[in-house]
Amino acid sequence: MTENVDLLDPRDFIIIKGARVNNLKNISIAIPRNRLVVITGLSGSGKTNVSRALEDAGWFCVDNLPIALVPSFVELLRRSVELRRSALVVDVRERGFPESFPAVYRTLKKGEVASSLLFLEADERTLLRRFSETRRPHPMAGNEPALEGIRVEREALRPIRKMADVILDTSRYTVHELRDYVRERYDVRAEGRKMVVSVLSFGFKYGIPPEADLVFDLRFLANPNFVPELRKLTGADDAVVRYLKKQPEVESFLRRVISLVRFVLPRHEREGRSYLTIAVGCTGGRHRSVMMANAIGSAVRRRGYPVRVYHRDVKQG
Repeated sequence: MTENVDLLDPRDFIIIKGARVNNLKNISIAIPRNRLVVITGLSGSGKTNVSRALEDAGWFCVDNLPIALVPSFVELLRRSVELRRSALVVDVRERGFPESFPAVYRTLKKGEVASSLLFLEADERTLLRRFSETRRPHPMAGNEPALEGIRVEREALRPIRKMADVILDTSRYTVHELRDYVRERYDVRAEGRKMVVSVLSFGFKYGIPPEADLVFDLRFLANPNFVPELRKLTGADDAVVRYLKKQPEVESFLRRVISLVRFVLPRHEREGRSYLTIAVGCTGGRHRSVMMANAIGSAVRRRGYPVRVYHRDVKQG
């Protein structure tokens, strides 16, 4: 790789600039670093689905590797071309995991392989439903109800969660949406392509999306939920869009947001980002944020970026 090396992330590439070979001068070369994603998190949060999605995206994945073997695997990864993109799933299935993992990961971060920690979680209601559907026992529940195991595990993994590079709450993700999330961010076939932009609408009453890079608060705008004939509609419906566009503040705010987004996107891309998530929120995530997310997504798409618009909470309430 010899083009646009200034746009590449040095965490993912060994970059050589201005080299001379025989009669050739000022050669710039980018050699991909071996990369490791460590996947952990709460039981039932989707680690297996993420691992499968990574395999589909071209990664080599190992599930439930004993912590004691992680250094040996990393050494193998460091020496291998075939394992240039690898992922490990590690969790509380291994006895003593919460106590032993932090030291191993801190050592790993100091090594030559570019490593990151992806921590998956979900709310109690979602985890209980998933364990009920699969009829599997929670690994930390023992003879207690699954809810007790969920709470014990969440507390035990709190220090590891603080170490994570990415925290992903999968509560409102379907299997297909989770696969899309992984593909957009980790597909090795997309390396060198234009940055992927996700525009996400949400409701503040359900929490700010932890994966968001930019967050815009729309709760100051007039709320269609208080208009009886609009309450059951969403921001994707023409009647709601027309209502909002009649508000001067809506158009004014939208222009400013789009102007800011157009300014920051190429600068994030220049820093080597392969994806960016823009989150726009209102109270419930059904009207204002949906309309605004669609408008921002269309504007970003016109700038030539691959865009995915996702309405997280539109079916809530």
